[in-house]
Amino acid sequence: MEDTGSLTSTLALSTLAQKHAALPYQNQYFMTIKLLAPLGPGIILFGLISNITNIVVFFKTGARDNVTILLLSLAMSDILFLLLISPSACGYVIRALHASHAWPFDRYILYYLLYWPAFTAYDISAFISVSLAAMRCACVAMPLKFKSLFTRTRTVKWVMFLVVLAVLLRIPVLTIYRISWRLDPSTNISSPYLEAVNNVHMSRINDILNRGIVIYVAYITMVTCVVVLTFKLYQASMVRRLYTATSHQWSTETPGKPDDQGLSSKDVQVIKSVVLVCTIFILSQLPFLLSSTTRLITPEFDNGRQFVYLFAMFSQINRICSYLNASLNIFVYYNCNSRFRHAFLSLFFDKRIGMYM
Repeated sequence: MEDTGSLTSTLALSTLAQKHAALPYQNQYFMTIKLLAPLGPGIILFGLISNITNIVVFFKTGARDNVTILLLSLAMSDILFLLLISPSACGYVIRALHASHAWPFDRYILYYLLYWPAFTAYDISAFISVSLAAMRCACVAMPLKFKSLFTRTRTVKWVMFLVVLAVLLRIPVLTIYRISWRLDPSTNISSPYLEAVNNVHMSRINDILNRGIVIYVAYITMVTCVVVLTFKLYQASMVRRLYTATSHQWSTETPGKPDDQGLSSKDVQVIKSVVLVCTIFILSQLPFLLSSTTRLITPEFDNGRQFVYLFAMFSQINRICSYLNASLNIFVYYNCNSRFRHAFLSLFFDKRIGMYM
């Protein structure tokens, strides 16, 4: 569920570059860095602004249902991820634009000290997205059984559980990096540097848990829920078309008035927004899923192996996708949720913020 770059990958690149002058995909990797890395800070800045806006709007409209609580929690975890990953993104920009930059400290501190905490927050966002899809899917498939089950209090407790779960799953790699001090004999001055402790064993555990079991379970669950919800939307659309074709009077604009499939206009709005949020997640995770699967099939596609540059190139693509995943939801809410749209417009264009509530 995370970008595949690491301190090990960077060190492996420099070591192998010295041993092999022409590793495959070396030129493509440096071109990818130059093209994609400068995009990172801009996407992150937009993501921070958009998620702060989301939180303000959700608070203004009131977090009274489980979907809004999950979306509010998603915005918070996305902000945390973007803040923690910002130093690394800025480091890659400096590396792309000025490779010979003289760092006044160990540059790996900037790259990787907050790397695993950042992707722990990203995992929280992923778990919330999966929960959002699963809850909505259950409510649509069996509304009488599940709509009363997912209460506001239970949803808040579930989000807290997801936070603890994400941290527990990442404990092995959260303990890898630490700042240590070393003495420069020429100047007799100590300087900080990033030290990796027990990196190989902890990364292996992380590969099995998070890059293996967790990501596949989450991805399959998400795709399944999106397919079910999309089918329900299709059914509701067919019912409305049938009523229109036979000249029946039907108002899909009246919240709480369900059609034959049990979907009111409010239900349709919620399902559309959930499907789109989950689709963004699915698309943004696809490059990582492909690289993770390729890594299992082809051992040379890994750190310190023959295709290390191709592996690192996919890492950059995964990073940009993770930034986008944490930044684009505001467009979904604005286009698919009339309540969010009214509150958003009143927030920026009308001093009477509560006029649409």
